[in-house]
Amino acid sequence: MDLDADLAALRPLGGFFVLRTRADPAGPAPGDLATLAETYAAAPEAGRDALAVRVATVAGRLGAAEPRVAASIGQQGLAARLWSVALACAALYGRLPGLDPRLLRWDPTATAPDDLWLTGVRPLPGDAATLADTVLYGHLEPLGAALRARYGVAAGLLRGNAGSALAGAARELDRWARASGRTDVAERARALTDDLFAHPLLRGTGIRTATAFRRRSCCLYYRVPGGGVCGDCCFTRPPRSSPRAVSG
Repeated sequence: MDLDADLAALRPLGGFFVLRTRADPAGPAPGDLATLAETYAAAPEAGRDALAVRVATVAGRLGAAEPRVAASIGQQGLAARLWSVALACAALYGRLPGLDPRLLRWDPTATAPDDLWLTGVRPLPGDAATLADTVLYGHLEPLGAALRARYGVAAGLLRGNAGSALAGAARELDRWARASGRTDVAERARALTDDLFAHPLLRGTGIRTATAFRRRSCCLYYRVPGGGVCGDCCFTRPPRSSPRAVSG
């Protein structure tokens, strides 16, 4: 299937999988928003610090007192959006839209799932290597570098978030594909996910059993008031000590 300008095949999946390619008349104009390339920049332009806005937005909504906790949770949300779009396109179309950070605009004040606009659909191969180049190297590594420098979030934690986000996207795509009778999509998604978790940046992030995933790090959600632990957390109950030693 050829990529279409609206990426319409993603719409039935909803939520984290849908990617806007046109402006929403009821929302902000994409041109008024920072690109993800600007978001990851070491020295953001004055008045367009989307990363700081996102961290503050997440912190405010969750009541998180520690900026690094909000930074971690915000990063995992964006990682989930990127993996969901990329993996679903590769499994449904057999192709990937070029998700260059310069072409993706982001509303950092939006509720989850993070609101993204792609300003131009440019087809790329839908193989695992292109997925890794696009999501890991194109987005999550520069985003991680910015979060480490500005908020002190550990590299191992951020890679654990990336693995958790990929596993979650794969699990939801598999569920939809099987419920829709698209076993071909489920098989392609599983093969791509297997190859991605063999990548050096993801290989050690957790243990997979079918579509289940148990990560080796903690995203720090338990430090949010009333947060507890996530379903794939390395902890079975919220720890009492500082998580820095176990999340890096």
